[in-house]
Amino acid sequence: MVSTWVLAGSLSGALTSVLGCGAAHAGQASAPRVQFGHVFLLVEENHSYSEIIGSSAMPYLNSLASNYGLATQYYANFHPSISDYFMLTTGQPISFDDAYAGTVNADNLVRELDAAGKTWKSYAESLPQPGYVGGDVYPYMKHHNPFVYLSEVIQQPNQAANVVPFTEFSSDRVSGHLPNFAFIIPNILDDAHTGTLDQADTWLVRNIAPLINSATFQQDGLLLITFDEGDLNDLSYGGGRVATVVISGKGKKKFQSTNLYQHQSTLRLTLEALGVSSFPGAAAVAPGMDEFFP
Repeated sequence: MVSTWVLAGSLSGALTSVLGCGAAHAGQASAPRVQFGHVFLLVEENHSYSEIIGSSAMPYLNSLASNYGLATQYYANFHPSISDYFMLTTGQPISFDDAYAGTVNADNLVRELDAAGKTWKSYAESLPQPGYVGGDVYPYMKHHNPFVYLSEVIQQPNQAANVVPFTEFSSDRVSGHLPNFAFIIPNILDDAHTGTLDQADTWLVRNIAPLINSATFQQDGLLLITFDEGDLNDLSYGGGRVATVVISGKGKKKFQSTNLYQHQSTLRLTLEALGVSSFPGAAAVAPGMDEFFP
C-alpha cells in the first residue's frame, strides 16, 4: 500500500507540477477580503466537469454555478477517493487505498481549527450514531469521511463527538448552533457515486437550499461544493477536472475563474475564510482563491 507523501509526489508528477505553479501564485495570494463565521464544505463523487456543468440532470447545482462563483479549471489531485479527501483535510494524500485503516497523525484541519478556537462538525448522512469512527455501514462510507482517521478524533472523545449523523444538520441550523466549519457528506446513494445525478441534485435542493436561503448564511456563510475526483478515465492533473462552486452572499456573483486550482486550495480557503493563517501540508503553498470575493 502506498501511503507516503514522498512517493505520492512521484506517482505521475501531476501534483508536483501544480505545486510548482501554485507556489509562485501563492506568494502573491492574500486571504479573502471578507471573513466568515461559518464555512461549509460539501463533497460529491466521481464525476468530471463536463458531466456536471450544463447537465440537465443537475439543474439546481448548475443554477448555483451560474449565479455564484465557478472554478472552471479545478482539478482533483488523485484517484481513488480517499487521497482526495485527505488532500481536503491534511494537504497530503496519506493513502491511495480506500480500505486504509490507519491513524493520521499529520497536521490537519481539525488541529488548526482547534488551535484557533474554532468549532467544527462532520455531518455524515447514514452515520449510525454520533461519535462513530468505525467502518462502512451501507450506505455510509468511511473513506468519504476523512475526519474519522485523524488522531485527534480517534483518541479524544470530545473531538469524536463532532462526528455526527446528517440528521443533526437541520436542527443545528434552525437552532442557531452550526459550527464555524461543517463538512457535509451525503451517503453513497445521494452523492452521485452510486445514485443518479438527478438524485444528487434533489438531495441538494432538499438539504442545502434551506441553508443558502437562510439569513444567517447570507450574512455570514460560505459554502464550497466540489467533487472528490473526476471520472476514473479522467487523469488530468492527477484526478481529473471537476466542478467546484463557491457560494456566498459576500462573494462575487455570476463569476467564473480560469485559474488553476486543486483541493489544497480549497483547504487553504476554508481556513483563511475563518481567519486562520496556518495551513497543513500543500495548502501552505497553494494558490489562494481570494478572486472569488470582491
